[in-house]
Amino acid sequence: TQSTWGQTRQAIEQLRDRKRQHMGRLSKLYLNGGMVYQCATCQTHLATEEDLISRTFKGRTGKGFLFNSAINVSYGPEENRVLLTGLHTIADVYCVGCESILGWKYIEAYEESQKYKIGKFILEEATMNVIHDV
Repeated sequence: TQSTWGQTRQAIEQLRDRKRQHMGRLSKLYLNGGMVYQCATCQTHLATEEDLISRTFKGRTGKGFLFNSAINVSYGPEENRVLLTGLHTIADVYCVGCESILGWKYIEAYEESQKYKIGKFILEEATMNVIHDV
């Protein structure tokens, strides 16, 4: 199922993050095929078109995109934040290449109708560029 695949992908990314941290050197991952979203500041790859769920969200600086997963990111501390759709626990998301803030990851949603966001990412349009046919 989609949920199981998302959990598997998330576990793989967490293992990759631990491995990169353990080795003491930053090792960025690169994505292939179709459209790739990258950091607007340093061009670090973040996600693919396949990871995109919706382009209709709001971020801090304007339009936000909801993604199933993101790579080459680090997380800030978890915090409760009241967003347009209610109270959520989130962690800010930063680019590992340049440490720019990109958006946030949903850790918990307290309203039943918002639970589908848990584990997903909002990346702000203003923080990304898109490259085609990588």
